[in-house]
Amino acid sequence: MGTFHVKTSIEHMNRRERSVELSQVLVDTGSEHTWVPAKLLEKIGVKREKKDLTFQMANGQLITRNIGFAIVRCGEHFTIDEVVFAEPGDLPLLGARSLEGMNLTVDPRRKKLVAAGPFPAAQCQPLSPNP
Repeated sequence: MGTFHVKTSIEHMNRRERSVELSQVLVDTGSEHTWVPAKLLEKIGVKREKKDLTFQMANGQLITRNIGFAIVRCGEHFTIDEVVFAEPGDLPLLGARSLEGMNLTVDPRRKKLVAAGPFPAAQCQPLSPNP
């Protein structure tokens, strides 16, 4: 599929004026979570809510990181999500959960994010009376 980067901003979920912009975030549908440098999350006041969670890296290595809650934004699209406090050496990543929350999908030929279309919804079927 190839890789590409996008500009992403991260906002404090209660104080939206507190935000940081990342110009080169790797789109990674293989990563469940979005990874943001810890120092940037700390700068805007995002708190570590879930601590010492274990993640398996692509090379099989297990590491522990913390998670907080923030608004993830790509252009006009945004969602609230769990974000990983990335440590030095970790790549900033835009993960699958954030993409899904923003209703975006990857166009691999054009190497860009595109609208995923209508949200699927459950259809309610009336219950059949028992014979």
